[in-house]
Amino acid sequence: MKYTVITGASSGIGYEAALAFAARGKHLIVVARRVDKLEELKAAVHQMNPELDVVIQIADLSDTDQAYSLYNKLEGYEIETWINNAGLGESASIADQNLKKVETMLRVNIESLTILSTLFVRDYAEKEGTQLLNVSSALGYAIAVGTITYSASKYYVSAFTEGLAKELEIKGSKLKAKVLAPAMTETEFAKNAADLDHFNYQENLPAYHTAKQVAGFMMDLYDRDEVVGIVDQHYDFKISNQLYPIIEG
Repeated sequence: MKYTVITGASSGIGYEAALAFAARGKHLIVVARRVDKLEELKAAVHQMNPELDVVIQIADLSDTDQAYSLYNKLEGYEIETWINNAGLGESASIADQNLKKVETMLRVNIESLTILSTLFVRDYAEKEGTQLLNVSSALGYAIAVGTITYSASKYYVSAFTEGLAKELEIKGSKLKAKVLAPAMTETEFAKNAADLDHFNYQENLPAYHTAKQVAGFMMDLYDRDEVVGIVDQHYDFKISNQLYPIIEG
């Protein structure tokens, strides 16, 4: 049995991605902090296909020790795809941002993602049919004033994953690394980033995608050989090879 691991699976893109992979008959390991939401997801998957195995793992990836322990707990499973979807935001100018919140965001968006990506590459680089898919953002390719630190953290995700994809290619590895860069998506992200009780996308934004649409973009990228799937300024989804210039040493 082969599994797809999805972090940040309790809501939004991660939740819909789990349903999308389940629709293809993939066994799942779903990771988040909220066990009740993961139980809801497991029930939804079993409504689709009761034969699928859905393994729930509780982890808070703002604690990097838990990133290591999460990976170690999965040693007995054969993993086909690892999706680092968990992420946090901070919507404030640099001078006004909450540094405790920023520290937490950087541990999730950068540190734990790097740890989990590295451990997966070490074990699966030579396994046929494996993929590492890291969720960045359109703001990992364009800076938005008012959310600069978040944007910078996603620049890291994009550059790290694009560079990793090239490294794997040069080495002739079988594992494929890819980066998904969605724009504004209707999830809990915006209200959490701005510390709001509620955020109405339809009233506040001229354009956005639903989490289900972005999960569809993820599946499109999953099926292709290219490295980057990005939503452009017109909210069109495009798939391409690396966008950052890469120097081969």
